Amino acid sequence: MVGTEDLRRPGGYAVQVLAVAACYYGAGRLGLLRELSVEGAVVTPIWPPTGVAVAALLILGLGCWPGITIGALFVVMSITTPHFDVLGTIAAQTAAPVAAVLMLRRAGFHTDLGRLRDGVALVFLGALAAMLISSTAGAGLLVLTDKLDPQSFCPVWLAWWVGDAMGVLLVTPLLLLLHGARWPPHLARWKEATALAVVACCVVPVAVHSSLSLLYLVYPLLIWAALRFQLLGSVLCALLTSVVAAVAATDGSGAFAGLGRIEVMAKLQTFNGSMALTALLLSALITEQRNTRSSVEKACQELVEVLEHLNAGDAPPPRPQPDTGDTTGMDEGPRPAGPR
Repeated sequence: MVGTEDLRRPGGYAVQVLAVAACYYGAGRLGLLRELSVEGAVVTPIWPPTGVAVAALLILGLGCWPGITIGALFVVMSITTPHFDVLGTIAAQTAAPVAAVLMLRRAGFHTDLGRLRDGVALVFLGALAAMLISSTAGAGLLVLTDKLDPQSFCPVWLAWWVGDAMGVLLVTPLLLLLHGARWPPHLARWKEATALAVVACCVVPVAVHSSLSLLYLVYPLLIWAALRFQLLGSVLCALLTSVVAAVAATDGSGAFAGLGRIEVMAKLQTFNGSMALTALLLSALITEQRNTRSSVEKACQELVEVLEHLNAGDAPPPRPQPDTGDTTGMDEGPRPAGPR
């Protein structure tokens, strides 16, 4: 990411917009590697650019929205010739992440996802509610331009909506965590992390590609990752499983063999959605509980120190001043100098 000081220099804003456009385009090309045909329309099970767009707006601010539009335009130009309906879809693909960030800000969202309310807000506001804009506009324009039968609107709309929402649920938390992580990372439990990665790489392909429909085997891995590594572990595990499941679904193999296109889409999106919700909300709940326990332990330790000084007849030690700067919340930009 580009630093804040660099963005204040001439040309810094252009660099920021171009960086967002490049990331959006790259994520779009990755998303197009696996496609599903629903009622004659081609949709993607997971659309990563929506997650990139929401994360970019949360980290860099709403001013980088032109990068989303430029990136979406280049994605469209790589597969078709832009027309009126396509331009409307591009506008909707830009409006949906912007609406997501505005609603998240309104809800007091913290980008560190350290509270359960942050996970709930990202799921229901950032993913499920905001992505209604892009899916409704995209499928509606296809109907208005006679590229889609009206009776096919609902299946295409549902697939479009879930694909965009999955991009937010899987990609946005990962990018937010990577942006706020301390480097180099703390490797106190690297042996357990390696064991979890090896087990996941062995169990997930078997669960997804088995004809016995063993998809439920991934949930113990999600619980293990959430309990021991919180959001980073659970999101990485969910992302790996979603990618493997999308490959199996588009190939029609394993748990998705012998199903119709609508059945494949429904089974895949139901599995991916429930898994992403479990990973995000469970890890957010565990993180919040651990933060609460740490706060209680710190308060108890301070109380013990005060009692020790009082028993000794000394004055209580001065309490440290709380940090008034909110480094985990939304970036509201520079504050004006001068008296309040």
